[in-house]
Amino acid sequence: MSTVDEIRKSRIKKLKAIVDAGFLAYPGRTKRSCALKNALDNFEDLSRQKKELFLTGRIVSLRQHGGIVFSHIEDGSGKIQICFKKDGLGERGYDFFLRNFDIGDFIEARGFLFITKRGEKTMDVSGYKMLSKSLLPLPEKWHGIQDAEERFRKRYLDLIFNPEIRDKFLIRSTVIKEIRAFLEKNGFLGVETPILQPIYGGANARPFKTHLNALDVDLYLRISPELYLKRLLVGGFEKVYEIGKCFRNEGADKFHNPDFTMLEFYWAYQDYKGLMTFTEKMLSALLKSIFKKTEMEYQGKKISFKFPLPRIEFNEIFKKYTKIDYEEINEKALKKEAKKLGLEPVGGKFETADEIYKKICKPKIWDPVFIIHYPAEAFSLAKTLDDNPQKSASFQLVAAGMEIVKAFSELNDPVLQKKRFELQEKIFKKGFDEAQRMDNEFITALEYGMPPAAGLGMGIDRLALLLTDSHAVREIILFPTMKPKER
Repeated sequence: MSTVDEIRKSRIKKLKAIVDAGFLAYPGRTKRSCALKNALDNFEDLSRQKKELFLTGRIVSLRQHGGIVFSHIEDGSGKIQICFKKDGLGERGYDFFLRNFDIGDFIEARGFLFITKRGEKTMDVSGYKMLSKSLLPLPEKWHGIQDAEERFRKRYLDLIFNPEIRDKFLIRSTVIKEIRAFLEKNGFLGVETPILQPIYGGANARPFKTHLNALDVDLYLRISPELYLKRLLVGGFEKVYEIGKCFRNEGADKFHNPDFTMLEFYWAYQDYKGLMTFTEKMLSALLKSIFKKTEMEYQGKKISFKFPLPRIEFNEIFKKYTKIDYEEINEKALKKEAKKLGLEPVGGKFETADEIYKKICKPKIWDPVFIIHYPAEAFSLAKTLDDNPQKSASFQLVAAGMEIVKAFSELNDPVLQKKRFELQEKIFKKGFDEAQRMDNEFITALEYGMPPAAGLGMGIDRLALLLTDSHAVREIILFPTMKPKER
């Protein structure tokens, strides 16, 4: 029998002893005077007033010295020392605690605050009760564990032992809160659109497919909320946004997780240039609110969001790092170049260029930059430049080798949009299974008229990855997708 199994068996006996003594091991109610941080922050007043407190938390340490046990308990706000004395609790109460309470248990402690001879803020416990008996022992050497996958599988333990991980998720939550506040201050309406969709669209990606038994129809988990948000522009809303989960049936790597959090917003009577300026204002407000600065360190290197950010054309950056002029080379020659790089291009000319760009160019872009004017064929939902139909009215924000934002002026010509979808269907039939599909319902919506507009998509996970100095998106997603562990 393993040590863990032996410990579990022992703790089940203790659980039975607690119940047999007439106590609840998992009571439904507890008294709690305040969070531990509040007790510590107001320690002098509370100890001077000799106010009896009820403090709650998880036992994270136990040290016995004769007739005294010192323990630390921890809640979501902080940690405090509590002291169990035999002459204060009585021999029966003291022994019952020693026999049946373990590190990992949640406890309610009643008592008064004092400072020990060593100067540590402490509670002198006059009474206690079990709130939740733990049956498995907390790992002794969790901090710095080499098996990162085990941390992600058991995120609850990761959060217990690594305060810096908890801090990352607090930052992530604050980032989302600040983005919402900024958008709503600027007149955007938060909405919700379907996650289950009859036709997936709004991006180039493979979907997850499911079946709705009630209607006997196949549905897809959304890869983007874009086509539904645009329907709201048709319906008369001028500024709409959504922050929610999207799902793409693609590999999990440093920058990708099959389900991820996306911000998308759409703004009637705006264009991609206006969105670039607005994006800078949003990021500036976000960074100053959370970090009070626009320069930080990421993976040991400085990264500066010095606004306004540089604007560089796609072909310029492509040519700089690959020595290939996208505008001059034909599709056949470009695919030959891709194969020289060990790539197996599927799709058309841009899809090939995009594979090359992701492998050669994007990893070399460190400081934030707007890559603008992608080829017209890059985005089937984007308008082209009025003075150059070979280029789209688009931009991406790239920083530290990853795409953070994608945006463009939205195509609102239903005839042209249908032709674009038809072209995507041809690419799909050639084997590029990430191509967009024909969405006749969306075309019908456009035929009723959609105002000129610009739209933006931002990967919340990647932004949080950058702002928390994390190595991979799995670090900043509470429960990333993992392959089931063999038992």
